[in-house]
Amino acid sequence: QVPLVESGGGLVQAGGSLRLSCAPSGRTFRNYVMGWFRQAPGKEREFVAATTWSGTNTYYADSVKGRFTISRDNAKNTMYLQMNSLKPEDTAVYYCAADSMLWRTTLVVSTTSYNYWGQGTQVTVSS
Repeated sequence: QVPLVESGGGLVQAGGSLRLSCAPSGRTFRNYVMGWFRQAPGKEREFVAATTWSGTNTYYADSVKGRFTISRDNAKNTMYLQMNSLKPEDTAVYYCAADSMLWRTTLVVSTTSYNYWGQGTQVTVSS
């Protein structure tokens, strides 16, 4: 059973917006750090954004800062990634991830810091 399930991907024109959702499947990730990563064809998976359980701490890749917003609704046990001003270079499969790590920016940006992953959702931005 996949521990996390992403939704909300799709095809959008450049300049448009999408909101991705990530919800646990069969368990809770209370007090876990959660993040979003993406992987474009032929490229390595890269960090997008991360947040603590409370939402007090957030961190973004420079490439999405000011355009993307990560948030959590703990009552719904769901994490979101609001993506605005989308660019063709944002095209990728987007994955959510979770782990019970301490909040350190050097840790949250690394794929190896996360033990729980979703299967991904495709985001395609046309020019």
